[in-house]
Amino acid sequence: MSQNQQQFKYSTGVVAYPVFFVLLIWVVFWLQVRFFPVIKTFGVYPQKLEGLSGIFFSPFIHADIQHLYHNSIPLFILSVALFYFYRKISWKVILYGIVLSGLITWIIGRPSNHIGASGLVYVLVSFIFFKGVFAKHFRLVALSLLIIFLYGSMIWYVFPVKEGMSWEGHLGGLITGLLFAIIFRKSVAKPERYKWQQPDYNEDNDPFLKHFDENGNFIETIEHEIEEEFLSEENQLNITYTYKEKKD
Repeated sequence: MSQNQQQFKYSTGVVAYPVFFVLLIWVVFWLQVRFFPVIKTFGVYPQKLEGLSGIFFSPFIHADIQHLYHNSIPLFILSVALFYFYRKISWKVILYGIVLSGLITWIIGRPSNHIGASGLVYVLVSFIFFKGVFAKHFRLVALSLLIIFLYGSMIWYVFPVKEGMSWEGHLGGLITGLLFAIIFRKSVAKPERYKWQQPDYNEDNDPFLKHFDENGNFIETIEHEIEEEFLSEENQLNITYTYKEKKD
């Protein structure tokens, strides 16, 4: 099995893990609304030590149902793409992405309660896009183009263009995804190379090219050349036949 086939291989986790993650943030929201409203205050609060705990909690906390809905769909789609195309490093991207993007938000953010999974969504958008560009693999480049088509407009929200939106969390996610695309640049299937693309390729030894003469005309059979190559005097086989008389 080739490296590409091993890398781009469907498994149950490709869908199961994203479903579990999205379901978990919905359960947390239900608990928040029904029993524990205080959960809403566990976000990232920049420049305060007690606000550091929000780095781990904030991706699971949302302000309202609309906020949760807008994050759930891209989070599921991007997570599926991550687990399918980057299976070996998927958990590193998610877990380290939550930590690093949250830390950047804590450093550069306004003194406010920053919550929501949008920072992680920006990590995934940024990582998948830049990783495909850097890898130069046709499947991953196609995925990058698809990501830009679906979520390219999100780039505007890394700037303070909307009141009450954590653009710092979005910017932290964008930076984190780009850094991971550089750090994990070798953790990806390499484009398949044809034999004629190999550094040691010699066209004189190519059996297909031997079917063409010096003028580029196709030669259907090259039996004479094959006989000269394989049936040289040094490699000729000595075959001895033994006969037995049939007894009546």
